[in-house]
Formats: sequence, C-alpha cells, structure tokens
Amino acid sequence: MSNERNVEVVQSTEIPAVVSRFQSNLLTRREAAAYLGVTPETLAVWASTRRYPLRFVKIGRLSKYRKSDLDAFINSRTVSCGYRNSENDIA
Repeated sequence: MSNERNVEVVQSTEIPAVVSRFQSNLLTRREAAAYLGVTPETLAVWASTRRYPLRFVKIGRLSKYRKSDLDAFINSRTVSCGYRNSENDIA
C-alpha cells in the first residue's frame, strides 16, 4: 500500500476576496504627511489646533486621511497668480 498522494497545484492570478475586503482607502498620518510634503508631527499639530480645515478620520487613537480629502485640501490652498485684463477681470 502506498502513502503517495497526487496533489494538483493550481495557481490563480485572482486576488482573494478576503484581501481586497480589508484593503483600506485611508492613509496613515505618515503616508498623508509624505503626500503633502510635511512631517507627521505637523499634521498632528494641525489636527489638534484645527489650524487648517483638513479632514481626518479617527479610528481609536489613530488618525487616518482620505486621499480625496488631501486633494481637496491642496485644491483649497492653491493660489492662482493671474494678471488683470481689465479692472474686474483676472486672466
């Protein structure tokens, strides 16, 4: 009697549903700081002092940031340096 077993190995290119289910669209404070070009400590100060209207999500003691909120923050801080065509128009 033989104890050998025929095992078929199947390789799948699909990502298991469990992995994708737990992936988050939230960035850590360190990731958000790198995205904005500031330090994580700066983001912590901004959050505690409410210096800027930068939204974040609290999960326990962690602060997480949505990329869309970071992009909105960048857009709100964008300054346009145009010149005046007439008295009230800016190009």
